Amino acid sequence: MTGTATRYLYLVRHGEALADESGLSENGRRQAVLLGRRLRGRPISVVHHGPLARAAETARLVGEQLGGGAVLRETEVAGDYVPYVPERAELPADCADHLVRFLEQATPEERRRGPGLARRAVEEFTGPVAGEEERHELVVTHNFLVGWLVREALDAPKWRWLGLNHANAALTVVRYAPGRPTSVVVFNDTRHLPGELPL
Repeated sequence: MTGTATRYLYLVRHGEALADESGLSENGRRQAVLLGRRLRGRPISVVHHGPLARAAETARLVGEQLGGGAVLRETEVAGDYVPYVPERAELPADCADHLVRFLEQATPEERRRGPGLARRAVEEFTGPVAGEEERHELVVTHNFLVGWLVREALDAPKWRWLGLNHANAALTVVRYAPGRPTSVVVFNDTRHLPGELPL
């Protein structure tokens, strides 16, 4: 019978994008390279990334710094989407109006598809892994999914992905160890980006 082992999930928001979001700015490319250098030496086996150019380019640049040991894998579950749209009653009274207005910007299609993709992301990226060897995986994604997965790790209310804002190319690490509580080991860390501070 196969046991379970610890999963280390490295979560990264893409580097700074161009104004038209068609790819990374020069600063965004620098951020991705510096992040890759920080992760060099970690036993990352796979780099999952969303399909949008800013995430794919970040993943490629990070992967180049990892020395070729990690497989790049594009997946829509690491994409840019609204993971959950709360009802007004779920939200704190002092910020409900602001959050409702913010979420009204989402298209009906985003509201329909997002929750299903978020469920799949939790199924695919979280929890201990089957087998005896620990696994290290990187997900290059967007702010909303980082917030959703951190919220999930903390077992916070579903609406709480809102307000968990991640800096470009910042690093969050979540540890899923068998028989132990999920642990957010690092959150929104930008030490590899000289002169930049998290929001």
